[in-house]
Amino acid sequence: MSKHRYSWVVLLLVVLFASCKSSSRIPKEEKAETRKLIKAARSYRGTPYLYGGMSKSGIDCSGLLVSSYREVGKKIPRSTAEQIKWGKTVKKEELIPGDWLFFAEKKGSKKVAHVGLVTEVNGDDDVQFIHSSTKLGVVEDNLYAPYYLVLFLQARRPF
Repeated sequence: MSKHRYSWVVLLLVVLFASCKSSSRIPKEEKAETRKLIKAARSYRGTPYLYGGMSKSGIDCSGLLVSSYREVGKKIPRSTAEQIKWGKTVKKEELIPGDWLFFAEKKGSKKVAHVGLVTEVNGDDDVQFIHSSTKLGVVEDNLYAPYYLVLFLQARRPF
């Protein structure tokens, strides 16, 4: 292979790898644990909302997180008021699966009323999260849907 062609191949590989989104920020052990956590949370899909509930017969938003983490051997606080104090704050642009999303009850409020777990990051405006909705029970939604974006307070990386 000529030096000229070799240079182009190297340049092409550099460009390709530089443009790839990578989740290498997360150690492999954490990735496996996060996958298990998300699988546990998804096993609650369709479960009806029940204030204070923590089972497949009824569950609330913070209970979904507590129950899912319990299934992977971790203990976290029960209430959203305590959960929002855990870990470190992260920007929306830095979200990864396993991060927690906190929401206000109504537009303009700063009081935390709801929590969800990031399940997938598919692009700049497609961040899926699982949560227990008061009307629909446990579902997955996009953070960037207008309804959720207006109520979004902050994201945290708990571990």
